[in-house]
Amino acid sequence: MLKIAITLSCVLSLFAGEATSPAFAASLPQGSAQDYQRAEELPGRFRHLVYGHDVEETWLEDGQLVYSKSTALGQTEFFLVNPKAAGWIEPKILFNADKLAEVLGVRAAGQQVIRVEQQDSNTLLLLLTEAKSCLKFTLKGQELSEVSLDAITPFDLPAFQTDHPSGRGRAGGGSGILFRNQLDQEVELFWLESSTKKRSYGKVAAGASKWMSTYSGHAWRVTTADGKTVASFRAEAKEGVARIGTAAEMNLIKPERPDRETRIASKTKTKRAKIYVDDHNLWMRAPDGGEPTALTTNGTAENSYRNNTTWAPDGSAFVGLQTEGAQDHTVSFVESSPQDQLQPTLHHFQYLKPGDDIAHPRPRLFLKNKKGGFDQVEIDEPLFANPWSLTRLSWSADSRKFRFLYNQRGHQVLRWVEVDAKTGKARALIEESSPTFVDYAGKTYLHVVEDRGEAIWMSERSGWNHLYVVDLESGKVKRALTEGEWVVRKVEDFNQDRDELLLQVMGIHPAQDPYHLHWAVVNLKSGKLTKLTEGDGTHQLTWSPDGEYFLDRYSRVDMPTVTELRRRDGRLVAELGSGRIDKLVEAGWIPPQRFVAKGRDGKTEIWGLIYRPTNFDSNKSYPVIENIYAGPHSAFVPKNFRVFRKSQALAELGFMVVHIDGMGTNWRSKAFHDVAWKNLGDAGFPDRIAWMRALAATEPAMDLSRVGIYGGSAGGQSAMRALIAHHDFYSAAVADCGCHDNRMDKIWWNELWMGWPVDDSYAQASNVDQAHRMQGDLMLVVGEVDRNVDPASTMQVVNALIKADKDFDLLVVPGGGHGIAESPYGTRRRRDFFVRKLLHVEPRWK
Repeated sequence: MLKIAITLSCVLSLFAGEATSPAFAASLPQGSAQDYQRAEELPGRFRHLVYGHDVEETWLEDGQLVYSKSTALGQTEFFLVNPKAAGWIEPKILFNADKLAEVLGVRAAGQQVIRVEQQDSNTLLLLLTEAKSCLKFTLKGQELSEVSLDAITPFDLPAFQTDHPSGRGRAGGGSGILFRNQLDQEVELFWLESSTKKRSYGKVAAGASKWMSTYSGHAWRVTTADGKTVASFRAEAKEGVARIGTAAEMNLIKPERPDRETRIASKTKTKRAKIYVDDHNLWMRAPDGGEPTALTTNGTAENSYRNNTTWAPDGSAFVGLQTEGAQDHTVSFVESSPQDQLQPTLHHFQYLKPGDDIAHPRPRLFLKNKKGGFDQVEIDEPLFANPWSLTRLSWSADSRKFRFLYNQRGHQVLRWVEVDAKTGKARALIEESSPTFVDYAGKTYLHVVEDRGEAIWMSERSGWNHLYVVDLESGKVKRALTEGEWVVRKVEDFNQDRDELLLQVMGIHPAQDPYHLHWAVVNLKSGKLTKLTEGDGTHQLTWSPDGEYFLDRYSRVDMPTVTELRRRDGRLVAELGSGRIDKLVEAGWIPPQRFVAKGRDGKTEIWGLIYRPTNFDSNKSYPVIENIYAGPHSAFVPKNFRVFRKSQALAELGFMVVHIDGMGTNWRSKAFHDVAWKNLGDAGFPDRIAWMRALAATEPAMDLSRVGIYGGSAGGQSAMRALIAHHDFYSAAVADCGCHDNRMDKIWWNELWMGWPVDDSYAQASNVDQAHRMQGDLMLVVGEVDRNVDPASTMQVVNALIKADKDFDLLVVPGGGHGIAESPYGTRRRRDFFVRKLLHVEPRWK
């Protein structure tokens, strides 16, 4: 660690340049008006000084790639690369900014290219800023043979003439399109799976409609009987209507949700009875009409059936849910200064808190009888007697069994239950249990491979988050699909044709920061794991339309984005761009320092960052301020490159600002994470303090006799907790919108980490119950209309502090919501507080 620190110290001196001279430092005293002005100017001072990092790509129909990136002169260059060529590929420049300016001439002065589209196999269109003209390029092989400036009309926009394939990695969440054929002829619907592969999803008669379930980002093509394309659509996040008509109506997906009966009727291939809810009970109407029949009579307003039936594939049975409702828990607050009236407004909303009575869903099974009706089959309930939730209802392909995911309240059992459709007998097909918690919110994955009798299941049973292949008949684990001292962050995609999963992984490269996001694929049959990314940074992928290539963009806080083109197996094709920061450094920018030290146990690595002022002087002494968020649901130290973050502006006033991920946060080992269980008051403080002391041993300018801390929400709870449990180290804190008592906060987040039933651990973690122990300078901030964390949580802390005769500052912001301390006023007040309490001067002194 000493070697790392010495090397970085040399780098900082190089970055700071003249700013490290004593004369320059003396002219800018800490906390002065000049410091504040410099902090405010930082975003503009560093804007547009990085180049070569901003690669934007367009894939051509022949598989070639056109991309652009910025130059040191603020211009844009366009390149062409053929990834199918053998060996290392050198991108070929299509044209530079000078040639572009020559072609544009006075007719397009001041315009810039905003995107590239392909008109046909030999023609590229570069759409200009105002979208009223475009550059047309004619290509012959890899040579640019003609460039012209053409005028275009709104309906000639390239997006309306081309239909980019869906491609791997383009799909978002589930969605749907209702195609309405307004033409006088039949049309056919095709899903564009890739640039070379399309799949027919049937025809739509003239004047008819058809509902298609799809995913956000998926592309669809509509053709006539002779194969002519008449419209192209891309699904959006919201379900909508695609009207197939005149040119003016094409390519529109309006945010209209088709009625439920239209969607159901268009999806159902065979006629089934209509099951619906009336007066809280299930009723059935036969497919051919007739009088409705009551299937249940035990539904009440308090324990009602819902319109969410799940049918067996052969129509022989269905499952519904009867749900006993949750208790009423109304949170109220007064908005003192509403914008639409003079008088205050009283607001009410439902907000369950830990220990409340929650909804209790129960599956109800109905089996078709010989008369065509349905009889209810009683189901054994002991395996799912106390649900937090029942989700993922599905049927086996042979319609003999249905399954659902049972999350037990208290979150120590996650069970995949299978029920025999004839007998109602239930069994635990897969079970995940923990003496602490099962992180269902971040570490749940279940994928059924029915034809092989297997399921893919996510588990931390090895102590690390991995994937397992489970036998559907026995429920036993057949093999680990991934393993090692690293974690699967997310299953991004399942490629059925290749029988492989695309994974986000962390910690897979031992020599790198374990929080760097990397990517890999694993084959379900062979179990072979292929690492797709390797660069020392955190990675994001963008796939080619055919899924054979991807752009890998990666960066670190101290390294701008590098963009590489790779084959689907991870092999490098070419580097497309690498961000350059020489102009940024010339402007006085210095990078955040990455630092790693041992935690409380003397073994576990704790990772963090430190920000210094741009006029940093190693001969001075700087107070330290920690920006904390210790929520167990994730990890929070920034990993990607940015030229500016708010922590840098705070440091500019004369501080050293640190971010640290201590034990109890997510995405390391299970043991690392378990520190948070029934122990949110710990917040990783022993690790954070050890980390800062290790850094101070290599950085004499750090003054650990003046340490402040701030955070919002769970970070607000932790910030105040620092002055309760660790006031021998921290001396000043700003706590914004804190969930100061976990019994007062939202139910799902707190019961996941603190457990259920509510016990004494909640009181031990409560800043309200422990307020009398607070020592130091405290500023509390709360928005009066916060709907995320009950504002009363802060006011109860205020009450406890007053009873304990403690001094503190309080800022209540009328009309302010969650995180109000990040508003301009809240930010300014927080900065002023730390200047007064840690620098011991009045803010903006001259």
